[in-house]
Amino acid sequence: MAERKGCTLAQVALAWLLSRGEEIAPIPGTKRRKYLEQNAAAVDITLAPADITALEQAFPPQIAAGTRYPEAQMKAMGI
Repeated sequence: MAERKGCTLAQVALAWLLSRGEEIAPIPGTKRRKYLEQNAAAVDITLAPADITALEQAFPPQIAAGTRYPEAQMKAMGI
């Protein structure tokens, strides 16, 4: 999909997040200006309904499981 749209995988991911509604605010991290500019350009990527459906089928909400951090780090953060 990224290749077809002439963008990066990260830009497709950000464009998908941006398509989820105003209550979703992606916060991408980067250390390089090049990637910051690419991330910002994701707002100009239009995903067709078929694109969104394909992404939702490839990455259903239940696909991610478990905690974000290892147990020791969760305890250190008070979680």
